[in-house]
Amino acid sequence: MGNLVLTRIDSRLIHGQVMTKWVNQVQANKIIVVSDELANDEFMRSIYLMSAPAGIEVVCLTEAQAVEDYQKDVFGNGNVLLLLPSLAALKNIYDAGVKVTSAQVGGLGGGPERKVVFQNITLDDADAEILEHLAGDGMDIIFQTIPEDAPQKVDSILKKYRA
Repeated sequence: MGNLVLTRIDSRLIHGQVMTKWVNQVQANKIIVVSDELANDEFMRSIYLMSAPAGIEVVCLTEAQAVEDYQKDVFGNGNVLLLLPSLAALKNIYDAGVKVTSAQVGGLGGGPERKVVFQNITLDDADAEILEHLAGDGMDIIFQTIPEDAPQKVDSILKKYRA
């Protein structure tokens, strides 16, 4: 049975120095990327898998596959960093039975109707509703881009968003 050491939301998924820092920080030896889009795009998936830190097993699953793997054996063996591209993806797998107790929001890019709430992290109304739902269900959610940053609690981020 895998040990879920970090659940991270980052629209960039696996990327350079930041991901290397988090893998080392939580001593993960396996990254599970949950992205329907990436899992169904063989070319892009191969690029992402090649960009993972050396010696780290990387698996890319659809949301449905992630739920199935979790229910079978909590993602196999090792210290698992669960990586998702959006809060919607986290809510989908959580509501389907993947019992994530804490999550870190590390990067959600900009766009129309999105508001910067912390460094390079933006939210829209749908994201805010998801955060309220998950936090209200007891999930501990922080915003933190790199280990050196002080983690920001979801309540303060939502206040900033609503201001």
